[in-house]
Amino acid sequence: MGKLITEPQIAEGDDFYEALIDLHKGKNKSESAIINAKLILLLSNHIGDREVLDEAFAIATERS
Repeated sequence: MGKLITEPQIAEGDDFYEALIDLHKGKNKSESAIINAKLILLLSNHIGDREVLDEAFAIATERS
């Protein structure tokens, strides 16, 4: 159905990145992992397109 957009789409990307980093301040590794897992599930649900999500899985795997 859809195609994963990989070009920057977030306005004020530096501010977004700073907010993302701030989510983890004062958290241990386990707490940060839980935050990341929750974000992944929330955003995956928002996207809702399994084809797009599978494409993201493939890209994340090849780039890591």
